[in-house]
Amino acid sequence: MAERKAGTMSLDPEELAKRHPAELAELLHELPDAEAVRLLRELYKVRAAADSLEEMDPNEAAELLEELPDEEATAIISRMEPDDAVDVLEEFPRDQVEEILEHLRSLDREKAQVLQRLLAYPPDTAGGLMSPEYVALPADITAQEAIERLRKVAEEAETVYYVYVVDREGRLLGVLSLRDLVFARPDTPIREIMRPEVVTLSPDMSAEEVVQAFDKYGYLAFPVVDEEKRILGIVTVDDILDVLTDEATEDMYKMANVPRQERVDTPWYESLRMRLPWLYINLATAFLAASVVGAFEGVIAKISALAIFMPVVAGQGGNAGMQTVTIVTRGVALGEVPPGKGARILAKEVLLGLLNGLAVGVVVGAVAYGWKHNPYLGLVAFLAMVGNMVIAGLVGASIPLGLRALGLDPALASSVILTTFTDTLGFFLLLGLGYVFRSVL
Repeated sequence: MAERKAGTMSLDPEELAKRHPAELAELLHELPDAEAVRLLRELYKVRAAADSLEEMDPNEAAELLEELPDEEATAIISRMEPDDAVDVLEEFPRDQVEEILEHLRSLDREKAQVLQRLLAYPPDTAGGLMSPEYVALPADITAQEAIERLRKVAEEAETVYYVYVVDREGRLLGVLSLRDLVFARPDTPIREIMRPEVVTLSPDMSAEEVVQAFDKYGYLAFPVVDEEKRILGIVTVDDILDVLTDEATEDMYKMANVPRQERVDTPWYESLRMRLPWLYINLATAFLAASVVGAFEGVIAKISALAIFMPVVAGQGGNAGMQTVTIVTRGVALGEVPPGKGARILAKEVLLGLLNGLAVGVVVGAVAYGWKHNPYLGLVAFLAMVGNMVIAGLVGASIPLGLRALGLDPALASSVILTTFTDTLGFFLLLGLGYVFRSVL
């Protein structure tokens, strides 16, 4: 388990059970391992453990459950919402999941079957995100009958913002909002007040596509249906908030070449093991840039002023390139870059690189001229800056678009690839131009 901050557990579990589950989850996270497990067992006695674990990171919740006897861990999982329970089970080894489900079958066979069915879907799909707890009513009942049924099932449903209307075979016919239901005449069949146009999700739809659907339509929940329009479950907006947080964190980690599994409280030896390979990769790219510098060692020896501008040209190219990578990666993630639009984006970023290069290059060239009173040194610095900024725009847009074309995450190793180009080519442009103008520098 991850190392935790030292602390003491002096609060009475009965009092703790009155607090919000999110506060208890935070407390479990902050306590040392032994005390966190002891508190979880006390919360289990007052039936507050499941709600608390639902608010935690699934990986951390799984680590706590692994420290409990199988009977207690299974009982807690049985009380969790199915979609949250599946998120936690996915953090266990497959053989251990089977053991937990076997124990659960003796407690709640129906719950075990639900979890088994949800575990069949990949976690980053609509099927993996959905909850099987929704409200579906037959189309031939009246508004009054619908309200009476809602009173009976409301506590078991994930949300009752929407009521789904189905036929006798369970196929989705329409959706009914509570507002329409409340204001309808009691004897009106719900078939007449439902909205037949329903936006649905398929179970194999990716998490990114689900996020785009929520962003496009602004609904609080979407039904997930099979090929015959039978409802399998619903994905709610709170599930998507978790996805957005995870996706943003994952992209941020990838762009910085930091392992997704690492946290601030990860043991130092684990952090070292996960970070060091990327540092070796960065080192290899740094040697590549250094080899360019070495090839122009004679030029630098004769024109030492060029060395002053090397980090300026490379650094500005790297900064401009990261701006482009960030914007294009975000556009790809949000579906704003459909196939066929890549060439237009490339052209735009190259133009921006040229314009930014001209604006920044004038300043750099003026500084070079004012320092050495040599117009050719100013010209070399100016041209190198313009060239590297154009390269930064081109490469910065090409990385996410190229990775997407290869079926890879657009954020993958972006900083390593980008800095390799901007450093290497920036040095080459500056020193190469210095070599060309060596007679007048």
